[in-house]
Amino acid sequence: MKVISSFTLVTGGARSGKSHFAELLAAQPKRPVIYIATAQIWDEEMALRVKKHQQQRPSTWRLIEEPRNIRDILTELKDENAVILLDCVTLWLTNLLLAGQAEPTTPSCPDGEEFPLNLESGKDFYNNELEPQILAIVKDVAQLAREIRPQVIFVTNEVGQGIVPENPLSRAYRDLAGRSNQILAHSADLVYMVVAGFPMEIKRSSEKLLASLLKE
Repeated sequence: MKVISSFTLVTGGARSGKSHFAELLAAQPKRPVIYIATAQIWDEEMALRVKKHQQQRPSTWRLIEEPRNIRDILTELKDENAVILLDCVTLWLTNLLLAGQAEPTTPSCPDGEEFPLNLESGKDFYNNELEPQILAIVKDVAQLAREIRPQVIFVTNEVGQGIVPENPLSRAYRDLAGRSNQILAHSADLVYMVVAGFPMEIKRSSEKLLASLLKE
C-alpha cells in the first residue's frame, strides 16, 4: 500500500479500530513517526486508557503530549521528514472548549465517543462566540496540515451518531465536533471511515457525487 497523501483524516465510532488503522498508515512510509497525544489524564480510568494506547505503539515513535496548541506544534515540525499522527481531534476540541476550567467533569477517552461535558447550561458557549473562535483555530490547523512537509494523519470521532445529549453544553460540543470534522475532511487529501475494524475510503467518490449534484 503506497500512501501519497500529505494529510489524511481517519474517523469512526467508539472502538471501531480507527486508531489502529491510523497507526498502520503512519508506519507504512518507513519514515520517523511523531505521535501527538492530546489526552489529559484526570482520573485512574483515563490513565489506564492512555497506558493501553502507549503500549500498542512502537517505542521508537517520538511522543509529543500537547492538549491544546496543535497549531504551534505543527509549525515547529513543519520541516521534519516524518509522519505526524495526532490522536485525537475530539479530545483536542474538548481541551479547547474547557481551557478555562480546572478539569472537565467527565473526560472522554482516546478512542471513544463519550461526551466529555456534563454541565447544566450551554449558554456561555454560544454567548461568547467560543465556537467560531475554535473553528477558526481548526481551519488554521487544517491548512497547516496540508502545507507542511511531513505527512499528517489526524484521528477523530463521530460523536453525533448516538442519542441526542441531554444537556445544552454537550449538544454544543457535539455540534462543534461535527463542524470541525467537516472542516478537516474538506482540507484532507484522504478521508477514511473505519467501521468494525475495516477502513472505507470515502472522500474521492463523495467529491465526484457532490460535484455532479452542484452542476444540476
